[in-house]
Amino acid sequence: MLIKKSDLPKVLAELKKLYPKVVIPLNHKNAWELLMAVILSAQCTDARVNQITPHLFQKYPTAQSLAAANIKDVEKIIHSAGFYHSKALSLIESSKRICEVYGGEVPQSMAELLTLRGVARKTANVLLGDYFNKPEGVVVDTHVKRLSFRLGFTRQTDPVKIEQDLIKLIPKDRWQWIGIALILHGRSICPARKPNCMACPLAPWCPKNGVK
Repeated sequence: MLIKKSDLPKVLAELKKLYPKVVIPLNHKNAWELLMAVILSAQCTDARVNQITPHLFQKYPTAQSLAAANIKDVEKIIHSAGFYHSKALSLIESSKRICEVYGGEVPQSMAELLTLRGVARKTANVLLGDYFNKPEGVVVDTHVKRLSFRLGFTRQTDPVKIEQDLIKLIPKDRWQWIGIALILHGRSICPARKPNCMACPLAPWCPKNGVK
């Protein structure tokens, strides 16, 4: 069941009350550090990433230094993030391309970001919307995917198709905010196994809750 168009503004208003200002939960000082952190965050908690990146960025403070790193050394630092070989390779190769193709600066378009190893639309949307303030889409992770389905924003299960539905449904000036807001709501009130519908301000308009 899809959410009623008349209910959407009410749902967004309640979310805005809960999460008026969203902050990326990954510690970073610049766009390159954020990119590296988001790559590391795949199937890993933000808290774990924030434990890893201080050591990583102390040893490799720039894209140039990480581009020249030995992959075994990087693997040792990021081992606890899981999938450490693939992630280490992505960190190094994306840093190399940033240096060789983009003059050491993280590119600021979807097309260019997607040429970097380890970067898909989710990662690119985080950089574009939440760092550069140039949103080209909506961040869709597992929380956004789950809540978008539960709230009746979409009937799709593929992240790319979910994003396209959200782009059509959500006003563009809220693309940057909605992804992080849904992630925070998914963690705090609407987890996968036991959603706390009794405590959820969105319950009156949630098709999944069977109210509407």
